[in-house]
Amino acid sequence: MSDRHDLVILGGGSAGLVAAFIAAGMRARVALVERSRTGGDCLWTGCVPSKSLIAAAQLAHRIRHADSVGLTPVDPVVDFERVMDRVHGAMATIEPHDSPRRLREAGVEVIIGEGCFVGPSSIQVDGRTLDFRSAIVATGSRPGAMSIDGISDIDVLSTDTVWGLRELPRRLTVLGGGPVGCELAQAFARLGSRVTLVELADRLLAKEEPDASALIAERLGAEGVDVRLDTRAVQARPSVGAATELVMESRGARSAVAFDRLLVATGRRPVTGGIGLEEAGVDVDRQGAVVTDERLRTSARRIYAAGDVTARLPFTHVAGHHAQVAAPNALLGARRTIDETIPWVTFTDPEVAHVGLTEAQARERWGTRTIIARSDYAHLDRAIIDGAPRGFALLVGDPRGRLVGATVAAAGGGEVIAELTALIRQGEPLAGVASTVHAYPTLAQGPARAAGEHLQRRYAGWGYQALARGVLMARRLR
Repeated sequence: MSDRHDLVILGGGSAGLVAAFIAAGMRARVALVERSRTGGDCLWTGCVPSKSLIAAAQLAHRIRHADSVGLTPVDPVVDFERVMDRVHGAMATIEPHDSPRRLREAGVEVIIGEGCFVGPSSIQVDGRTLDFRSAIVATGSRPGAMSIDGISDIDVLSTDTVWGLRELPRRLTVLGGGPVGCELAQAFARLGSRVTLVELADRLLAKEEPDASALIAERLGAEGVDVRLDTRAVQARPSVGAATELVMESRGARSAVAFDRLLVATGRRPVTGGIGLEEAGVDVDRQGAVVTDERLRTSARRIYAAGDVTARLPFTHVAGHHAQVAAPNALLGARRTIDETIPWVTFTDPEVAHVGLTEAQARERWGTRTIIARSDYAHLDRAIIDGAPRGFALLVGDPRGRLVGATVAAAGGGEVIAELTALIRQGEPLAGVASTVHAYPTLAQGPARAAGEHLQRRYAGWGYQALARGVLMARRLR
C-alpha cells in the first residue's frame, strides 16, 4: 500500500479531528497521527471534565442557597468520588464521537504513535514514512511549568492531572487567576474545599473588562475563596503535620498558607518540541508557538498549523474554526482566512462572556467618540425571577454607532454572546440590538436593554418619531 497522502495531520485533538473529517469528506487520502488518544485536551483534561465538575458544584451551591427562590436551604452531602465518577462518565459518553473508530469509518487512516517531520514533505511514525502533499500541525498545548523553590518536592496538580483526584482536598491552593484558575477555584470551594487563589496580577481575568474582574473577585470572596491579588508565589515548604505551605510575597510583605494540594493553573504552552519542525522548515516564535499567516500557513509552503499550537486563542471552538480554514487551504489551495470575531466564555458563576473590543481598546482607538452602553442585571426581570440579580451587559460601539465589542458578565452570558458575535460580524449598529425582538422574560434581554437605554438617553426629548428616525439612520450607517 502506498504511503503517499494528500494530507497528514499531526495531532488528534479538536483541530486535528475537524480537519480530518473535512478532508475525508472531500475524499482525500488523509492520515491522522496521534501519540496517545484522540479527543485532545477538550475531551480528556479541559472543557468536558471541567464543565462537568462545575455543573455538580453549581447545583450544590444552589441547594445551599435555595432561600434565594423561597425554599429552605440545605447543606448538601458531597460524595466527591461519586462526583468524579460522573465527570469521567461524561467523558466516556462523548468519547465515541472523537474515537479512532469513527474516524476510520469516515475514511481517515488513524495511526497511533510518535510522529516527527523528517523533511518538508514527510513524517515518520515509528519507522514508517508518510509522504504528503500537505500537512497540518495540530499538536495542541500542555500545562506550563512553574519555577518555585521547593515545588519539585511536592505532588503538584496541573489542569491535566487534577481529574485523577478521588478525594476532595480539604485545603486547596490554586496558582493562577485566569479563566481555568477561577473556574476550578469556585468549583472546589462549592464542593467543600477551603480554597486560596493566588494571582500575580492586580486583578483576576486580566483580559476581561475591569468590572467583570471585580465582579468575579467579589463572588469568589463571598463564597469563601481567599483571593490573593498582586501576589507572587515564592516557596513551597513543609508545614506542621503532613501539610505543606506556600510562601507568598505581596508588596514587599511575606505570608504563608497551608495546603493539602496545590493546583497550578498558570497557562499552557504549545507542544512543538521533538516533532521535527526544524527539519520541515517550520518557524516557531520565542514561546515555541508555530508562526502562521492569516491563512494558517507556516513558513513551510506545504504545511499549515491549527489550534493551540499557534498560541492564538486557546479555545476548542477556535481550534475547530482553524481546522475549517486550514483543511481546504491545504487541500484545495483555497485562500480562506481566520475570523477575528471570536467569542470566549469563562464558566464561573456568573459567567463572563466576551467578544470583540473591550472598552479600553476602543477608547485607545477612538477616544471620547467611543460609545458605551451598559445595563445592570440587578434590574433585569429574568435575573430577579431566578434569584440571581447580579452582573451586567456592556456594549461597545464605534463613533458611527456600530457594535464592535461586548461583555456579558452575568448568568447565561455564554449563551447570549452568540447573538452579539453575529451582530458584530454583520456590522450591525447598537440600535440593531435594541430593535431585535427578544422573548420575555429571558436573560438575552440584558444586552438589548443596554442598547435601548443608551438610545433613549441619546434621543431624550426628541419624541418617539425622532427616536425611530435615529434608529433607522444608525442602521443605514453600518
